[in-house]
Amino acid sequence: MSGAADERDRIRAAMDRILTGRPERSNGALTVVALALEAGVPRNALTQRHLDLKNEFYAKVKERGHPTDVETRLRKQVVRLKELRQKDKAELEQLRADVQGLVRVVNQLTVENRQLRDFMSTPDPVVRVLPVQHTRPQHD
Repeated sequence: MSGAADERDRIRAAMDRILTGRPERSNGALTVVALALEAGVPRNALTQRHLDLKNEFYAKVKERGHPTDVETRLRKQVVRLKELRQKDKAELEQLRADVQGLVRVVNQLTVENRQLRDFMSTPDPVVRVLPVQHTRPQHD
């Protein structure tokens, strides 16, 4: 038997073991990595030389109705990223609102500062010290 035929036989046998839940060399995950490990072949044997077997494996996995481990992991990651995106979006909206408020305060303070400087530049400005108001806690 040639090396390629032997390799294909080992891949098919590994496919059967994984799909029936009886892995011997791998963790039994429904991935090309696990299939290659189970068959005792390098991963590139499935991704380059035996694409038909890789596609057949994924087709059988899909027929079972169970998502692959990679798909399950990626779906969880997509959900997490969408949640993070929503959180970031809400935070960005709050920051934009805060910036607008701060711009208004800076503009108001700029006007008041200009008025105060104009007033202080007049001859003999009258400056009065206002009493400091202390806030006291209210008791019910």
